[in-house]
Formats: sequence, C-alpha cells, structure tokens
Amino acid sequence: MKIEVLVAALLAGVASPALAADADAIWFGGPIITVDDATPRAEAVAVKDGRIVAVGKKAAVLKAERGKATRLIDLKGRTLVPGFVDAHGHISGVALQAVSANLLPPPDGPARSIADIQRIMRDFIATSPAVKTGLALGFDYDDSQLAEHRAPTRQELDAVSTEIPIMLIHQSGHLGAFNSKAIEKAGISADTPDPSGGHIQREADGKTPNGVFEESALALIAYKLLPKTTARQGLAMMAAAQKIYMANGYTTVQDGKTDGASLAMLQGAANAGLLRIDVVSYPDLITLFDKPVLHGPLMGRAYHDHLRLGGVKLTFDGSPQGKTAWFTQPYFQVPAGQKPDYAGYAAFPKPGEAQGWVDMAYKNNWQLLIHANGDAAIDQMLTTVAAAQQQFPGSDRRTVMIHGQYLRANQIPQLKALGMFPALFPMHTFYWGDWHRESVAGPERAEFISPTRAVRDAGLMVSIHHDAPVTFPNSMRVFDSAVNRTTRSGHVLGPAQRLSPMEALKAMTIWPAYQHFEEATKGSITPGKLADFVVLNRNPLTVPRATIKDIKVMETIKAGATVYSAP
Repeated sequence: MKIEVLVAALLAGVASPALAADADAIWFGGPIITVDDATPRAEAVAVKDGRIVAVGKKAAVLKAERGKATRLIDLKGRTLVPGFVDAHGHISGVALQAVSANLLPPPDGPARSIADIQRIMRDFIATSPAVKTGLALGFDYDDSQLAEHRAPTRQELDAVSTEIPIMLIHQSGHLGAFNSKAIEKAGISADTPDPSGGHIQREADGKTPNGVFEESALALIAYKLLPKTTARQGLAMMAAAQKIYMANGYTTVQDGKTDGASLAMLQGAANAGLLRIDVVSYPDLITLFDKPVLHGPLMGRAYHDHLRLGGVKLTFDGSPQGKTAWFTQPYFQVPAGQKPDYAGYAAFPKPGEAQGWVDMAYKNNWQLLIHANGDAAIDQMLTTVAAAQQQFPGSDRRTVMIHGQYLRANQIPQLKALGMFPALFPMHTFYWGDWHRESVAGPERAEFISPTRAVRDAGLMVSIHHDAPVTFPNSMRVFDSAVNRTTRSGHVLGPAQRLSPMEALKAMTIWPAYQHFEEATKGSITPGKLADFVVLNRNPLTVPRATIKDIKVMETIKAGATVYSAP
C-alpha cells in the first residue's frame, strides 16, 4: 500500500497500524461494534494473516485494503462484535458433561423431580456406551429446582441400580449424590470421618452416609470412582466441548481448577492440533503444586497450539445454592440437620492454611484465581492477598476473585486497593435468583448478589461468566443476566446492579481479555489485534433488552478463520 493511499485512508476515517499488503478479507454491511472507545462503531474491518489491519468507513477501508484476492464479506445486516472471552468456566468439565446423563432442570434439561432423575439414569444405564467404564455418571442435578428441594438419597439411587456405581454431580460442582455401590467401591463407611473443608451427610444414626457428599468429601469419593479415559476418548470429549463453546461465540475459553487428568486431556488435544480456539488453564494449586508442569513452558503468556497455563486456582468456600458457601450471617433457611446459626464453612479452616497457599502463588509470581462466594470467604481472601502482597511486592499479578456472589459493599474498596479483578456471576440471578431470595439469603441480601453496578461505580472493570458446566456456556444468557437480572419467576433481582448493554459486552470481551493479560491482542476490533469475531443475527445494543437472550450466534471467527457457522 503506497504512502499516499495510507494518508488518504486515514483522512477518510480508517484506523490502520502499518503499511500492509492487500487484505485477506473485509467485513461490511452491518453494524460493527468495536468495543474500542476510540472508535466505538465502524462500517468495515479488514483482516490480513489473522490480524486486523484496518477499521473504519466502508469506502475508505475498501479503497485502502482491497486487492484482487480480497474476500468481501457482506454481513447482510447482521452484527459483528469481538470474539467472546470466557471469564471463568471449565471446558474439561463440559467435556465430561458431554458423555454424562443430563440432569439439568428446565429450560436446559428434563429433571424436575427425583423420579425424573431415576428415570433418566435408568435410561442412561440401558443405552449409553459410557456405562461400560463401570460408572453411571449424571451431571447437573439441582435440588433447588427439584420438587422435593433435596438431593436423592443412596436408597433412591439404589432403586435405579445396586450393581453399577452411580455418581450424580450437583449443578454447582460442589456436591454429589451416590448409590450404595459407589460408596462401597470407594471404600467409604460409617467410620469414615469428614475431611477438612468437607462434609459427608449422614442418616438418622449420625454415622451412615446418606449418599450426599459436600466439597472436599466429594473429591474424596469422586476421584476414586472416575474411570480413566483413553487418549482417543479424551480427544472426542474435548472436540465435543469445543464445539459447544464455538457455537456460542467464544474464541478464548478458560479451564479453571484443572486437575492432572484434565490437564493431560488438554495437552493431548493441543498436541493433536485439535484446538481451534485458545484455552487458558488455571491448574488446581492444591493437587498440582509440586508438578513440573507449573514451572514448564506452558506456564506463561504464550500459547502452544492454542493452550497455555495462565496461573493457578484456589477455592476458599463452596456453593451458595448448595448452601456450602461461607457466610458471616446464617443461611435464611438452614439445611436439614444443621443448627440455626449454620453459615456454611471454609475450605481452609486451619489457621494459616489459606495463607500458605496464597503465598506459594505469589512467591512463584503466578496469577491467582480465588473462588470465594460467601462474604466470610471473601474476607479471608482479602486478608490473605493483602498479606501476600506485602511479603511479595512489586508485580502486576491481577489476582482474580471468582464469583464473589455475596461481596459486601464495604469489601469493594479493599478489593480495589489490592488491585484485584472481580469476575462476577450474574447468571445466578436467572438460574437461582428465586432460590437466593426464598431460601439461601433472604430478599434483602439477595438483592446485592453479583453486584456488578457497585463494582463499576467504584471504578473497577468486571467480567461476567457462566461457570460451565455449572450452566451451559450460553453467551446470550450471560449477556442477558447482567443487563436484566430477571429470575425464573420474572422477578428483577437487584435492579440497581444491572449493567448497560455496552458494559455487558465489554464484560464479555475487552475486560476479561485484560483479566487474562491479553488486552493488547484480544477483546476489541482494533488494528493490530487478532481477528477474533462473532457474527450475531441482531444488535445487542439496540434490541429490546428483554430479547437479548434470544439473539443467535451465526458465525464464530478465530484469527480470521471461521470455526463455527450456524446451520
């Protein structure tokens, strides 16, 4: 491109980083929302070698960048936005979910009652090849949405099978229900004590496990039962999971709290050239702290076949909807068998235990993700991070608070002072908003869950997420929940905490890109950045807000190449 053409293009309204050969492709013909405050809207965007080379007026971009081989792509009125960046999820969990029985309640699944769960598991055992591994696995039961408002007991799962171990994972991922065969196979008995940071629910005798295992107790039994997958099975599972994310417009996804088996599966997918979008893994520091992989080439900002380790993750408490999150005030309705002052519990109850793990991350200069839902867990997080920053100062680590459901208003200034990044979870307002109001925290406290507006008003960036497989990685449902905060019953939970549509879009693009230290290459349609795009059938900034959830992803583009196209 001649210098005279470049000057003319800039004067005509084109942003272009450097002299370049003809563009590979130019998109035009619909709204282009750049999420770049310098040029919020554009008529055309040109791409060369997977990167954006020009953004601006259609005529100017075509004049400056069009060549004989340039593909001209007419959006035909559809909307182009940056590729979505998954602020927090578990793609390896979605891979496991893909070969499990679907126990989700409506609108995502058919499980409305324990009888439904029994029927689904009988059908799954009778028809699924996955049961040949010696385990019948069901994913995403939700006691808050079941007619009985409780988990199935071991006897109710024994009614499905006494020969095949059955394991059901709660939608939060923090609890599980098992039949007697599974409990027996794992070597759990009435004499097995509760592990630190976990709880085995017991029958009336106070000893015999009733089938429900919470937090670290879930890990105690689950890891003994989960079958090892072959390399081929792992690739098939990852391929299925990746398709789900790409169909929802994600070009960068996260795998939080990656265990050793899941990391091996991710590495296998990367080495096989299977990954078509970027995956950022944050291994579980508790299980992988001494593994060489945390000190190897995967740990850092550079991708290797679309995979990198971004840092590590710690979990400070559990699930509010499962009533294992750690609060400073009791639950509105305490779980059966608990004392009236029950307020959940810490994952690290021993003095100094949490501090030791946080210090390890800071000493190694790893970015740290901390799962903290209840305000007591957030207090612990703030205290330990402050101490670690004092002991290991001087580095931009961008420590992330994951979920922060019950972040108090008076905790936000300290969050800001520590330079922490809030990755919040407003999807709860739809899926469990009514449950939060009626059972978890009561109407007053529930109004402030996932306080995105309060965090923004404090001057902080914020990201929003789905936590898949806790919920499906439905990007438009994530968007909708932050803008509307509407519950299943139609109640608007915390209207004062709603984001504008543009803020919600930033919370799915440029702000989580910053969260991942990738704001220079992703998150906005800006010259020089990767050509990661999503084509939507409607403009989320102009449609009636109540219809945002109905917008469809038509195409997902990673580094200029289409990785998903709607049927």
